[in-house]
Amino acid sequence: MTRLEIEAFLTIIKNGSISAAAEQLFITQPALSRRIHALEQELGYDLFIRGKGIRTVTITEEGSAFIPVAEKWMHVYREALAISRLKQKPILNLSSIGSVSTYLLPNVLRQIVSDTNEYNLCFHMYHSFEAYSYVESGLVDIALISDDMYHRTVLTTPLFREPFVLIGGPEWTDRRSIHPSELDPRNEIWLPWNPEFAAWHDKWFDVTIYPSVQLDQMSLIEEFLTDRNFAIVPLAVALRLKKKSVQICRLENGPEDEIIYSLTLPANQKKAPLIRHFLQLFKEEICTLDGVQIYI
Repeated sequence: MTRLEIEAFLTIIKNGSISAAAEQLFITQPALSRRIHALEQELGYDLFIRGKGIRTVTITEEGSAFIPVAEKWMHVYREALAISRLKQKPILNLSSIGSVSTYLLPNVLRQIVSDTNEYNLCFHMYHSFEAYSYVESGLVDIALISDDMYHRTVLTTPLFREPFVLIGGPEWTDRRSIHPSELDPRNEIWLPWNPEFAAWHDKWFDVTIYPSVQLDQMSLIEEFLTDRNFAIVPLAVALRLKKKSVQICRLENGPEDEIIYSLTLPANQKKAPLIRHFLQLFKEEICTLDGVQIYI
């Protein structure tokens, strides 16, 4: 398989049609189709369902599974091209879960970009279970996660521990603490933080009642914190949102504290100085948070 074939596949996925993809790549539609056919021949399965017309495409189950593989392939290809520049400036490949990247990393990343000329930065957002495979394969140098697991080669190191708290709009101004039995799940903004949180949530909330809002993007929480709505979030998220007039209440009998971990590959000694520099900046950032237990 070649870069042109992988590029053709990903461009079709991005544009949703062969005609639009061919236009973006400045090639004819038959030429684009030949690249996809050659890729399918080598892989041994179809990536798209052929049908009449060329306005839209339908991806196969195998094609959907191939998307992250193709993206990894392109990432490795770009890094291979950059080897000639690595003698002058190495690249730190960093990944993080959404809550950390949204509320804790912005200042750290800005400082890396503005204050250091020692290395370049490549950032990705991956779920915890994805991050292990990316670190193991060397595509990511350090990952920040919340759901730890045993791994034979990847080192999992706790960075800090934080409790969960309730946040809300003006309706919650006078509340210092609250018990989950007092909460109405119909007013909840629900986010799937981790399995332990989900188990606690199922214990205290009627699972047959759908929450007011269900999200998988942390950055959207504040858009829905109006009137009686509330969300249960890690303390670091709450403290960042407090600057935007969000109210914070302590939870009685709350969920098990969340621990944020780093994932690294001990054999990756070449990037060790870059990783140490990043962790030092990250530690300085979390040291500004009251109520967080720091391990690094």
